[in-house]
Amino acid sequence: QVQLVESGGGLVQPGGSLTLACTESRSISRFNAMGWYRQVPGKERELVATITSRGERNYADSVKGRFTISRDSAVNTVSLQMTSLKPEDTAVYYCVARTSYVESWGQGTQVTVSS
Repeated sequence: QVQLVESGGGLVQPGGSLTLACTESRSISRFNAMGWYRQVPGKERELVATITSRGERNYADSVKGRFTISRDSAVNTVSLQMTSLKPEDTAVYYCVARTSYVESWGQGTQVTVSS
């Protein structure tokens, strides 16, 4: 069973930074890809960034140049470093992990960008 635990959300001012972490109790090497999505009320969940087991990264156009996704197998964690945050980045951020057969989601962590 996959248990993804997200942390690092919170309130930050526009232009500020936050780093989200997604940790699994067992090795993340078994996942083909991991990543982050976000969702605001009334809208569909949207891709933020993904990283494959080979380190290939994919970003939404809206976060390119501002967000960085990384993967550390030694501590079974995928992180999302967010800089130059904007009010439109406000959302619940969800971690996802994929194998060839299964997609698993975390419980979500709230990020609020506001002055």
